[in-house]
Amino acid sequence: MAQGNPGSRPKQPSLSQLRAFVAVAEYLHFRDAAAAIGMSQPALSGAVSALEEALGVQLIERTTRKVLLSPAGERLAVRARVVLEAVGELMEEAEAVRAPFTGVLRLGVIPTVAPYLLPTVLRLVHERYPELDLQVHEEQTSSLLEGLAAGRLDLLLLAVPLGVPGVTELPLFDEDFVLVMGKDHWLGGRADIPREALRELPLLLLDEGHCLRDQALDICREAGRTEGAPVTTTAAGLSTLVQLVAGGLGVTLLPRTAVTVETSRNDALATGYFAEPAPSRRVALGMRTGAARHEEFEEFAAALREAMAVLPVRVTTGTRSD
Repeated sequence: MAQGNPGSRPKQPSLSQLRAFVAVAEYLHFRDAAAAIGMSQPALSGAVSALEEALGVQLIERTTRKVLLSPAGERLAVRARVVLEAVGELMEEAEAVRAPFTGVLRLGVIPTVAPYLLPTVLRLVHERYPELDLQVHEEQTSSLLEGLAAGRLDLLLLAVPLGVPGVTELPLFDEDFVLVMGKDHWLGGRADIPREALRELPLLLLDEGHCLRDQALDICREAGRTEGAPVTTTAAGLSTLVQLVAGGLGVTLLPRTAVTVETSRNDALATGYFAEPAPSRRVALGMRTGAARHEEFEEFAAALREAMAVLPVRVTTGTRSD
């Protein structure tokens, strides 16, 4: 293999050469690697050899029985993957600029929003953006934010404010919290429950990590609930939480959009509404600040506000928050 003239300018590797090398590094077999990327085996071998020539290093150790990466190949395979991923992201962004609402949109959604808002989101995408490949990921807030920062996710649907640098919030709506209790509870059916009623009630909450748990605890603190008042944490999801309430273990707080779904299947439950101003949460889209698709995401947020106007929420004006 030629090492090249030390004084000459090195050749730039091509993307096809990098793809060939990464495939060989993954499969350690020329025939399998060629099949994986749709190249002939001679073309693949030639591309890897050309890359070695361009870089001036041996990447592959070829034997009659197997293929091994050289020490240099081990190191440069990592770099080559990063380059190809970056090129893929570049092409996705360029496609988004050329044709908004086409291609892939990776949407992250928190568990206390997903079951209740996704039907509206999916209907909107199906009817208005049929060329959009929406991929939904349900995760807790901390995981969603990590995914957004790393580029694994494009857009988030979650409760705000986040207070996270580098994330722009596109508010969608505010919704009240509703008190859910057993059907014979003395607060059942009331529409003027004072927040102070939360001070002594046996409250059931979601597990650690759910933002709804933190929001409920904030509401309780504002109501004057002391740290020593009983708070039982036994549920990983709202459906389980509501079943525990139906079993007489306590009361809980549900966002208004979840009430019909979670309580209509059980006649052992009652609901009560707080006196104004009722405790509430805000739901928004979150995007990376300065994202190339920000205009598309803002238009998507406006369309969601319109679609969600029929839900038991107060749609926002759409002011951005950084």
